Amino acid sequence: MNGESLVRVACPYCGERISIAIDGGADAQRYIEDCEVCCRPIVFEVWRDAAGDWGVAASREDDA
Repeated sequence: MNGESLVRVACPYCGERISIAIDGGADAQRYIEDCEVCCRPIVFEVWRDAAGDWGVAASREDDA
């Protein structure tokens, strides 16, 4: 399953729900992206479970 999927997550700083694009070509990803609302750096860990569904964990950069 290639392409991009959009997933909504809550920013760990401001709590706003934002959409992130997930690269469907990789089963596990870890990257940092700034919140589009408060501009603080969020660490995203993305994985695909056995059923093929995406899981996303968002944490503060200073917690990583």
